[in-house]
Amino acid sequence: MKISLNSIRAMNQRYHCADDVTAIGIDVLINKIGAQLGAVEEVIEFGKKYQGIVIAKVVACEKHPDADKLSVCKIDDNGVVQDVERDEQGYVQVVCGAPNVREGLYVAWLSPGTVVPETADQEPFVLEARDFRGQKSNGMLASSRELGLNDNHEGILEIEGEPAPGSDFAEVFGLKDDVVLDIENKMFTHRPDCFGFLGVSRELAGIQDMSFHSPDWYVTNPPFPDIETDELPLSVTNELPELVPRFTAITMRDVSIGHSPVWLQVELAKVGQKSINNIVDYTNFFMLETAQPIHVYDYDKVKALSNGDQVTLVVRHPKAGEKIKLLNGKTIEPRAQAMMVATDQQLVCLGGAMGGTDTEVDEHTKNIIIEAANWDMFNMRRTSMEHGIFTDAVTRFTKGQSPYQNLAVLAKIVNEIRQDAHGKVASAVIDTGKDNPAIASYRPKEIDIETTFINSRLGLDLESAQIKRILENVEFAVKSESHSLTITVPFWRTDIEIVEDIVEEVGRLYGYDKLPLSLPKRDIQPTRKDPLLSLKAEARARLSKAGANEILTYSFVHGDLLNKVGQTPDNAFQISNALSPDLQYYRLSLMPSLLEKVHPNIKAGYNEFALFEIGKTHSVSNIDEAGLPEEFEFTALVVTAADKLKKTGSAYYEARAYLEALVGHNQLVFRPLAGDVQDYPVAKPYAPHRSALVSEKGGEFLGIIGEFRPSVTEALKLPKYSAGFEVDTMVLGRIMRNTPGYIPLGRFPGVKQDITLKVSADTPYETLENCVSTAYRANALEDARLHMELVDIYQKADEPTFKQVTFRFITAGLDRTLTDKEITKLLDAIAAAAKTELKAERI
Repeated sequence: MKISLNSIRAMNQRYHCADDVTAIGIDVLINKIGAQLGAVEEVIEFGKKYQGIVIAKVVACEKHPDADKLSVCKIDDNGVVQDVERDEQGYVQVVCGAPNVREGLYVAWLSPGTVVPETADQEPFVLEARDFRGQKSNGMLASSRELGLNDNHEGILEIEGEPAPGSDFAEVFGLKDDVVLDIENKMFTHRPDCFGFLGVSRELAGIQDMSFHSPDWYVTNPPFPDIETDELPLSVTNELPELVPRFTAITMRDVSIGHSPVWLQVELAKVGQKSINNIVDYTNFFMLETAQPIHVYDYDKVKALSNGDQVTLVVRHPKAGEKIKLLNGKTIEPRAQAMMVATDQQLVCLGGAMGGTDTEVDEHTKNIIIEAANWDMFNMRRTSMEHGIFTDAVTRFTKGQSPYQNLAVLAKIVNEIRQDAHGKVASAVIDTGKDNPAIASYRPKEIDIETTFINSRLGLDLESAQIKRILENVEFAVKSESHSLTITVPFWRTDIEIVEDIVEEVGRLYGYDKLPLSLPKRDIQPTRKDPLLSLKAEARARLSKAGANEILTYSFVHGDLLNKVGQTPDNAFQISNALSPDLQYYRLSLMPSLLEKVHPNIKAGYNEFALFEIGKTHSVSNIDEAGLPEEFEFTALVVTAADKLKKTGSAYYEARAYLEALVGHNQLVFRPLAGDVQDYPVAKPYAPHRSALVSEKGGEFLGIIGEFRPSVTEALKLPKYSAGFEVDTMVLGRIMRNTPGYIPLGRFPGVKQDITLKVSADTPYETLENCVSTAYRANALEDARLHMELVDIYQKADEPTFKQVTFRFITAGLDRTLTDKEITKLLDAIAAAAKTELKAERI
């Protein structure tokens, strides 16, 4: 948001709003703005490039004797410019090629030694006296483009009125020593009124404890002139009252289209806008002053696009297939929920954002429709993002402008056009807000608040009268009774809703830097830990200790990645304004994000590693009662080794080792994938016959573990040795809480013994493990630490119907060293149990 301090000062004088809010000096003012209003991103010494420019009068103008397109002019500067050649009458000769130069014209003269303003911000071009085909030219007569006001270079700038020759151009048009401040827009996101000079000036007064009064015309129900000429009938239909709470319009006849007065061109140039024509420039100027965007249509063009003689504007959504060519030259097919203005035949405006070329105001326009409306900020933001349109109007409407200022701004621009463009009012005001109860029965919001409430939250001891003055400075109406305040919110402050907003307002205007530095009283009880954060921290610690590396990926993925792992993008939420084409969908599970990172790491030279992530997933099939997406917390890991390592064994068991390191040994049950489970998105990447469902022993379902489908391995260029798991983080937490905690090391050495059992090849490993584990614990001594682990599974080539499974047992007494006899007895009991239950033979 750019503001010119000279423009603020001039506006306050013109409308009698406040004293000079810049009198404290630029540096002090910038510090106060940064502390109490918003961050100043840049300070631009805008007036500096207009130094040395003088207003002069052309007193003689003759054709150049040797050049058809040049004129030799004599100009009167009242002798103010020094060191320049003059004739006997004191006039200065300048050669000019502009077609509009003529005797009696008042112009901007750039004398020799002056920098052309257009070049000041690039490589400054300094003028000098030069000969043009035998005629000396002392500097130049400047066009609007050379002055940096707009792109018009068809002729020199014509200064209206009769200013005194020799006047300082910068001083006459408010440029002398002007400074433009660029304040960060984000600081004003919740303050739509501060996107206009009125709002900013009001705040500058408030933070300096100065009183501000809005212009007399800035009211909710201003008077409008009566119809002054033959009527230009117009009807407006608002089909979107919930999105467009107010649409006001009026017609004007016999408008004179032309160049804007110089002061208006200068005001727009200060904030980086270019002059187009007087009507369009007035809409931009009053938008800058009030933050209310205005749009003007060519009445006759709208009539030509309406059915019959009835000129109609309709506020509606676009129909399927409708398109509109906008003023930026871009033709779009508006999104289905966009807010549009149309005739009864076709679209003419992308509401609140940009007009269409079919109804634009140009040099041939005579009759106009002026619109001041209020558009839904959220719908506007979606439309802006969809079509990449970020105009000044969009910037303001997406902040939530007040609908109660529409008539004030409309009445102001109508009067301005009547005076300066000779337009005549040709219709009564049309206001769809009359049908909106919230607008038709508008009453300013009142908030009751206690002085003690404000002071207790700010740590201050302000009197009621002091708070009253602070708020009344920025035009809140305040009634005070003892320590109670009744505060009436101005119609432009759409951000004030609750008592805390008043506290913030008082604190900011008073100055947060004045608040006491004492710490507030607080409960000494420690903050209660977040169980989920603690769980995630513990899970990270366990997996990291086991050798895995955590990664963080986006919650969004490309639809192509979903297809590669067998998941269907239709099951995922699609993002309408994705950050990039690679981030189109919310992910259905974490595993695709992990698998996508395997090949790049292998390619980078990391031959063997494990990656894990803890994050959220979403699915269109999981919606809560409020219609919002449900979030699921998952923990996923993938382990892999490059093919060149030729690693033996199954990656499944390494992934399982990581999972058991996470939850503890003998805590889980592994079962084959059932047919219906394979249809779930989380199961899609896994090979059905090399994967398992994971559950807590005697508890609930945890997740899935396994190796990946060949199609997934091929699509993502995974090594053959790859496996992973994905488990529900919340269930994981319950299991981890049940896992035995710290067990001190024993004082006595453990006895290590292996046992190999020969069983049928059809016997599931889980069945054998459960049998052995149960027997081990049932027969072990009470005062002993027990540990059991798998050593090997071996199948001889000549015995395909049998397999040999070797277990290792480490048993340590807590009060003594165990004997071989005791361990042998334990192993015999295990072998006997295995033989009885599974017909296992001890080898």
